[in-house]
Amino acid sequence: MQVPSKYDATQVEEKWYEYWMTHNYFHSEPDEREPYTIVIPPPNVTGVLHMGHMLNNTIQDVLIRRARLQGKNACWVPGTDHASIATEAKVVAKLKELGIDKNSLSREAFLEHAWEWTHEYGGVILEQLKKLGCSCDWDRTKFTMDDDMSEAVIKVFVDLYNKGLIYRGYRMVNWDPEAKTTLSDEEVVYEEKQGNLYYLNYKIEGSDAILTIATTRPETIFGDTAICINPNDERFFHLKGKNAIVPICNRVVPIIEDDYVDMEFGTGCLKVTPAHDENDKALGDKHNLEVVDIFNDDATLNSYGLHYEGQDRFEVRKAVAKELEETGVLIKTETHINKVGTSERTKAVIEPRLSDQWFLKMEGLVKPAIEAVLGNNPEIKLFPKKFENTYRHWMENIRDWNISRQLLWGQQIPAYYYGDGKEDFVVAETIETALELAKQITNNQQLTSNDLIQETDALDTWFSSWLWPMSVFDGIRNPDNDDIKYYYPTNDLVTGPDILFFWVARMIIAGYEYKDERPFNNVYLTGLVRDKQRRKMSKSLGNSPDALKLINDYGADGVRVGLLLSSAAGNDLMFDEALCQQGKGFANKVWNAFRLINGWEVADIEQPESSKIAIDWFEAKFQKTLGVIEDHYSKYRISDALMETYKLIWNDFCSWFLEMIKPGFQQPIDKKTYRAVIDALENNLKLLHPFMPFLTEEIWQHITERNPEEALIVAKWPKAKQVNDTLITEFEFASEVVSGIRTIRKQKNIAFKDAIGFSVINNENTSSTFDDIIVKMGNLKSIEYVSEAVEGALTFRVKSNEYFVPMVGTIDVEAEIKKITEELSYTEGFLKSVQKKLSNERFVSGAPEKVVASEKKKEADALAKIEMLKASLESLN
Repeated sequence: MQVPSKYDATQVEEKWYEYWMTHNYFHSEPDEREPYTIVIPPPNVTGVLHMGHMLNNTIQDVLIRRARLQGKNACWVPGTDHASIATEAKVVAKLKELGIDKNSLSREAFLEHAWEWTHEYGGVILEQLKKLGCSCDWDRTKFTMDDDMSEAVIKVFVDLYNKGLIYRGYRMVNWDPEAKTTLSDEEVVYEEKQGNLYYLNYKIEGSDAILTIATTRPETIFGDTAICINPNDERFFHLKGKNAIVPICNRVVPIIEDDYVDMEFGTGCLKVTPAHDENDKALGDKHNLEVVDIFNDDATLNSYGLHYEGQDRFEVRKAVAKELEETGVLIKTETHINKVGTSERTKAVIEPRLSDQWFLKMEGLVKPAIEAVLGNNPEIKLFPKKFENTYRHWMENIRDWNISRQLLWGQQIPAYYYGDGKEDFVVAETIETALELAKQITNNQQLTSNDLIQETDALDTWFSSWLWPMSVFDGIRNPDNDDIKYYYPTNDLVTGPDILFFWVARMIIAGYEYKDERPFNNVYLTGLVRDKQRRKMSKSLGNSPDALKLINDYGADGVRVGLLLSSAAGNDLMFDEALCQQGKGFANKVWNAFRLINGWEVADIEQPESSKIAIDWFEAKFQKTLGVIEDHYSKYRISDALMETYKLIWNDFCSWFLEMIKPGFQQPIDKKTYRAVIDALENNLKLLHPFMPFLTEEIWQHITERNPEEALIVAKWPKAKQVNDTLITEFEFASEVVSGIRTIRKQKNIAFKDAIGFSVINNENTSSTFDDIIVKMGNLKSIEYVSEAVEGALTFRVKSNEYFVPMVGTIDVEAEIKKITEELSYTEGFLKSVQKKLSNERFVSGAPEKVVASEKKKEADALAKIEMLKASLESLN
């Protein structure tokens, strides 16, 4: 098979991905092998590939490809999430372009448009993941709105309701006025923003007295139903039992007392709007206050806003402030920093709102999930471990989960109303079952399905994805099927720390509730991908590169390596495109190494001793590195595993091993050595394959003709063997000797083609194992062991061994003496400074042991160097 002179990723990647797909290497079915299972964090069906996806899915692919090479039955389940809010927003925008108002459509008609949009645009990201090389089992692709997935969600809702864990309640919720739906507490992001503190004067009914309140939201005065003072605040004793008059709307409200009021904040008086603040709602309930809701669902003011009806809340804030200033009510304004809740999805400012919603009681459900991660014998490990504190904080301060959303796209809540109000309802998986339940409750056999009205709210998207590790294997509907019994619990979950509670914790809760077992063994939490200025990558900042363009420019393998080279577990990745260039450069290095080997002529000749030693050394080095790599994998240090592989191939294999065994110019290589080199190359490719699948498969298939079952993707991971540490240590010494010889050749312009003499005073009793290697790589005539210095030779040291290279040709003796004399003078000065420090008793007794040891080593090295330089001077005089 002809080997191209250059590696071209664009000619390779599509070819091998199609080959892998054609031969079904990614697909898994239960069998007798050990399973290794990963379920993908399902990206939003609206999504396109960004840098976070690239990092997350590269790590998953590394783990799944390694497991496959280890002979495990590797199953990586892909899929997408229906993303209620994001998808509905996309569909609404498309309808708007067509001149269609969402509100003019029936639920069925809107869902037709939603499915049409999903079929046209959804799943784009999964196709993009293929470009990255992700070896998912595409036959198992799931979507959270698939019929079977939706059935599982409804089944769980009904079950939890029947257990008394789901209830309907009128509560203060987080309202997203852009998406026009409630959100859970975890979907609200609090940001510090600068606003104003407005000081307003309220008149006291029946007198000329006034009181001053401070508020950040003057537009909410239309919802004021009380003024609250602290009962211990002497400044306001005269107001007890009186009423105040709310500006503009002139509503008369009571002045109530409660020690909730902070006497130090603002003026010590608090306006109470029970419909628009959670704390105010608590005060309202306690003091039996009227509740006045002043907002429409899009956060414009309703009729309670009087002449501001229909206007946006922020516009009203400005206008009300102006009106209050003109009427003398607003007496001053101060800048004020406060935390503002925004929607994680739409970025709209959240509006607290009272609403009938569905909730899941969490207090009892979380207990097994807390024990699973934080107990004495944890079943689930978080990597890095530091995230356990975050997990603990969330889980131990959990609140009931608001699981209903005012959306059409999603699983419709299976509650059916049969009476006039919202109190009369039944919960059932089907309308037929609901009808039978309603007949029993009402004792009315004349009821028909037409008398039932299903709840219009849909379920929170996370209420479907928290079942993901079970539902993708149909483990909710058919809990004893072969797939769920074989693949569950899954092995590793790779995701971002930002959804540790949204998704990870909830999956753990669901796993123990429905399988009485953990959903996965390990959770690897990646960092965020940031730019070189440490800014989070985003479209708005324009600092997020086009993922597909990166793949086109550097190859998928280059991008994968570039991402992983600096992505330590849990730490943010400072992405630099130069890292992808480094990855591409590494691919070229490996390709050129293969081309070098492939170009050698192989002959049936005797194997040189140097090659035999080189092969033994590389095997030892390979096994040593394999052990380090395995350790890194066990600790989910994926970037460290890559770096060890990188150094093994670039430094040990390419820079040393190939040089050691390389035949002379236009000379053949012996069969035995060539076979060993190919074996070493193939083992390297196996270690590198999880990181660079396309390059490695291309080289693997070029080495020799292979049957499909011999493809690299399903090859066998190298077996661990006993490590010959002695060989490794001896080579480290020998490599320094070779470097010393090369340095002298370079400094003295001694051409490599000229063989030179070489003598050694072996003070270290160094083994002669690598002498043949040193002779070959230094192009020496031979190595002679001597007992005293060789006159007229250039010298260098490795530890206490002295090495002598006879001068070849003519050199400028005076210039050489001057150069060595200067170096000797500098070294003697350095030695004096070190010895001065060591003669100081305060330093020796007070400094850390390591520091003192370091100074003593400097002294010994300097003394040895001085001795060597003096010897060199003597030989030149």
